[in-house]
Amino acid sequence: MDTATPLVSFNLTEFLHNLIQGSIRFGTRIVIALTILTVGLWLSKRLTNIVRNGMERRKLEPSLQSFITSFVSIISKVFVFVIVLTTVGVQMTAITAALGAGALAVGMALSGTMQNFAGGIVILLFKPFKVGDSIITASGETGVVKRILIFTTELRTFDNQVIFLPNGALSNGTITNLSRGSLRRTDLTVGIAYGTKVESARRIIMKILASDARILNKPEPSVFVASLGDSAVVLTVRFWTSYADMYPAAADVLEQIYTELPKKNVNFPFPQMDVHIVK
Repeated sequence: MDTATPLVSFNLTEFLHNLIQGSIRFGTRIVIALTILTVGLWLSKRLTNIVRNGMERRKLEPSLQSFITSFVSIISKVFVFVIVLTTVGVQMTAITAALGAGALAVGMALSGTMQNFAGGIVILLFKPFKVGDSIITASGETGVVKRILIFTTELRTFDNQVIFLPNGALSNGTITNLSRGSLRRTDLTVGIAYGTKVESARRIIMKILASDARILNKPEPSVFVASLGDSAVVLTVRFWTSYADMYPAAADVLEQIYTELPKKNVNFPFPQMDVHIVK
């Protein structure tokens, strides 16, 4: 028995026509997409420069300028690439699904990093400190803030070490900002021997304070008896200076007190212990 083989008709002319038309359409999309990409990246750069120049005119903090400009640059470029992919023919639902899946995966893998990112935003918005401030953190680090980055804050200690603190923990912890406020109070402790006239010691110390131009007259400095120790009458020397002069003035005042008091027969006591022998 003969079996008939079905013949599939093939129109070469129609195939070539469809191929050419499809290539033209796809090529047109590619050209449009490349044009959008080129113009979009140029506009993104222009927008970033405009934002940066605007913040410089408003004299915003350098750390805030860096964060905002990088954020604007990234968001605008992502927007351009989404338009390019849509122009080529990629469905928007596929782009959205891919971005959502990628964001979920990255968020799960970098949960700690995202907390630091959020902490950096909190620091930049609420400004518990700024670049140049001296701070004490909850974990005990002390130093001068050099840079506030997106994920970390660079702190330079007073002995010239560099510490990078995670912004997440930093924004949630206690921060002592030593640079807030223009004036600082200094309390020095001085012990004088029992039997010494307190008024004599007070007069000498007040003269030392009055001779130092860094020490303010208002609030007025003072010298008073703080406690009666085992071997000394403990005086508190209290005065106010600017923050920049606080430590140098305190060191100089202590040195002058150590030098001048013995000249006026106001002596510093040594620890003493009376031993009674019972026969």
